[in-house]
Amino acid sequence: MIQFFYENLQESVSTDYQKWLKDIILSEGKKLGEINYIFCDDEYLLKINQDYLQHDYYTDIITFDYVKGKTISGEIFVSLQRISDNASTLSRNYEEELKRVLAHGILHLAGYKDKTEEEEKEMRRMEDFYLAKFRDLNPE
Repeated sequence: MIQFFYENLQESVSTDYQKWLKDIILSEGKKLGEINYIFCDDEYLLKINQDYLQHDYYTDIITFDYVKGKTISGEIFVSLQRISDNASTLSRNYEEELKRVLAHGILHLAGYKDKTEEEEKEMRRMEDFYLAKFRDLNPE
């Protein structure tokens, strides 16, 4: 089950993304367990970054991996404020940037890394692949 929760926010995210996210998991040959997306602001995610990862900087996403075998489970914290800022800085559409980050969290749980340049290239390639699948399934 994929659930959306909110901390320190008035805005919300469309639950239309849940089926697409589940499809990513199945396409990766995995099973859906329990995934909780927690949408928050920059300060909330900064505190998590400091408390749990000892990082003192803003980020758009932090993924806590509870995967067991092929069953994908985890908590994915997402700063909607950071996504908005990044979309503006990168001259991207907010919804596209949001979907990229949502997919990014699932891809981490599916085993993709992004610490090296090569891993980051593969992560971007897979994000682009699943964004294209979303557009194919949801033409405007």
